[in-house]
Amino acid sequence: MNVQKYRKLIITAGIIVLLLLIFGSSMFFIVKPGERAIIFRPFGTGLDTVNIFQPGFHVAAPWNDFIVYNVKERKTEETMDVLDRNGLSINVEISVRYNPFPMLLPFLHQQFGVDYMNQLIIPEVRSTVRQVMGRYNAEEIYSTKRAQVEQEIISETTQKLQENYVETRAVLIRSINLPTQIRNAIEMKLQQEQEALAYEFRLERETKEAERRRIQAEGEAAANTIIEKSLTPRLLRMRGIETTLKLSESNNSKVVVIGSGADGLPLILGN
Repeated sequence: MNVQKYRKLIITAGIIVLLLLIFGSSMFFIVKPGERAIIFRPFGTGLDTVNIFQPGFHVAAPWNDFIVYNVKERKTEETMDVLDRNGLSINVEISVRYNPFPMLLPFLHQQFGVDYMNQLIIPEVRSTVRQVMGRYNAEEIYSTKRAQVEQEIISETTQKLQENYVETRAVLIRSINLPTQIRNAIEMKLQQEQEALAYEFRLERETKEAERRRIQAEGEAAANTIIEKSLTPRLLRMRGIETTLKLSESNNSKVVVIGSGADGLPLILGN
């Protein structure tokens, strides 16, 4: 009796081990750091849109689909040819950093699946870049409104991806390449504009300096006029006497010549 009991236990254990060997890879799952998982139950409630499996060890029935997503920040780079407002071809290199919203993975999976980068990210980025650059001409994209173009691409890409359960970390325009002839023409025009601005600045500076000198000269002329009107003969005689007295009080040797002019002031000579 005991032998039969042990035999049944061994057979049962053997069957369990065999089942584990066969279905173990479909039953036991490890979600690594930087990952999240969702589950699809084909014989039950379908795609579970509520429960998101966190990093760790998990067990699921072998007939269920346990789908693991990488939710770490990722990067994709795209090189494309777009047309400006006038139909000129421009080569652009774009870099996008992104990651899915972990708690919205079921909805992302419903719409785009695990290949959401090719199904969502790349098409949306390409579409946005073409739409934005189609609003401007080559010169604006290359120089005068480049910052505005970049900001519109970032803003519109972020909005579109966010509406589809993906968070945009950064959208970078790595380079904008124009045909050589067009680029040279734009750079020459920009150089000429800078030279014209520099000339206008010098001209304005010289005009202000001339105006300053004119005002200064007018002020000096007005001051001289006032002084000239105040210099009466009596005042000049008084100033002469004061100066003569100061000279006479000096310790230096001197020669005094008695004056005989209209003012009668002496002339003092000394060493």
